[in-house]
Amino acid sequence: MSSRITNFLRNYVLVFSIIFIIIGLFTLLMGALWFGLRNMVTSGDLNLGFYTNTIKQLGDWNFYLLAVGFILLAVGIWYLYSYLKNRRFVLKELKTNKRSELLKKRTELTNVVRHLPAKYQKMLHDKEEELSIK
Repeated sequence: MSSRITNFLRNYVLVFSIIFIIIGLFTLLMGALWFGLRNMVTSGDLNLGFYTNTIKQLGDWNFYLLAVGFILLAVGIWYLYSYLKNRRFVLKELKTNKRSELLKKRTELTNVVRHLPAKYQKMLHDKEEELSIK
């Protein structure tokens, strides 16, 4: 069961990281507006519609939104950066047609491909078959 969940999350890491970034930005901005412009929001001088109404209703809970938003934003950026860096590395290394170059980086490639979606594992397997690597 856990391998299914892990495979699902691995295949959709790009989507989840973008969702984390969006939610993190939304909550971070909400907490920052409450923290920085508390007097303007509560007095009604700053009116952003639904956003300021939600800030008023949540009151001091906005501090927790500030912290959660920061954490979600950091996690989303980290996973997005990690995914894009690993993807770029694998695609760059798989462009080679030299067996010796692929053999030099084989252990690193197999470790990196384990954390990427299944299509990259298939691409590596196809490249190894093409270059007759066991």
